[in-house]
Amino acid sequence: MTADIAAARSREAVRLPPDHPTAKSGRIGVLLMNLGTPEGTSYWPMRTYLKEFLSDRRVIEEPRWKWWPILNLIILSTRPGRKGKDYASIWNKERDEGPLKTITRSQTEKLAERLKSLDDGRLVFDWAMRYGLPDVKSRLKALLDQGCDRILLVPLYPQYAAATSATACDQAFRALMEMRWQPTVRVSHPYYEDPAYIGALAASMRASLAKLDFEPEVILCSFHGMPKSYLLKGDPYYCQCVRTWRLLRAELGFSEERFPLTFQSRFGPDEWLKPYTDETVKALAQAGKKSMAIVAPGFSADCLETLEELDGENREIFLHNGGETFAYLPCLNDTPEGIDVLATVVRRELMGWL
Repeated sequence: MTADIAAARSREAVRLPPDHPTAKSGRIGVLLMNLGTPEGTSYWPMRTYLKEFLSDRRVIEEPRWKWWPILNLIILSTRPGRKGKDYASIWNKERDEGPLKTITRSQTEKLAERLKSLDDGRLVFDWAMRYGLPDVKSRLKALLDQGCDRILLVPLYPQYAAATSATACDQAFRALMEMRWQPTVRVSHPYYEDPAYIGALAASMRASLAKLDFEPEVILCSFHGMPKSYLLKGDPYYCQCVRTWRLLRAELGFSEERFPLTFQSRFGPDEWLKPYTDETVKALAQAGKKSMAIVAPGFSADCLETLEELDGENREIFLHNGGETFAYLPCLNDTPEGIDVLATVVRRELMGWL
């Protein structure tokens, strides 16, 4: 058989009927997923965002009959105005968006640039928010439209929690349920003890501390909290936070007294993970500590809970109770150290696909 005849038969074998729909394939998508941000700071954008967030059964596990009246009649009537003012204090006015959106976009772009050496034209990077825009479903569709029949989901949470990593994946899986041709999907593993993550945190903290004109007596290691009942039901989040804290403390050579662990952002009357960040900050100031810093290693990017709550509210608590100097140490964000971590995670999770 001549080469020309073989080529002709090959073309004949893949000839499609004229009405066959176009189907792209052969590429690999990487979708970074973060929590979300409102589309504006006024009442209605804030209400829309809070309703989606606080309606999530992963976030609020109270029975619907109990929670629905509280949410719709009380919280969504009062909280959008207050939270809108908080968001306005950190808003990226140039882009007219929350900082979490700005940073997540930049992380995606820089990660794509960092990993272009792996790319033979098959890798496609994108990002989405669990609550708000860009939504997970539309970004998955965009990846499919570009021929991605394999997609790696990367929840941007170092520590796993049902209310963060799981709900982001839930949203992706709901979108997959509606697809006739589903892509093959992987979910990246939480990286709370990855040496690249611990090393990057330590390097970032050292660099931030070196820029201060004072030496903090205490550096608080603050993680986002959750109701204690979630831990008792089996959520591994607390244990993974403690593991991160212990590894980071060892890497920095800090004592437990110099680098205590706390949990922030509690909401509602139930008991949350302790010790509480705000109460600890107040107690430290009242005990005579004059200088302190706070770092939030559980956040991959700075957001309302770090920029407004830690650098704003907790700064005021410390200074109003006798403290004199305070610093917030930023998240890894889109720094070279932060992109190093994401690149390490993505490289590992794409093994066998590239």
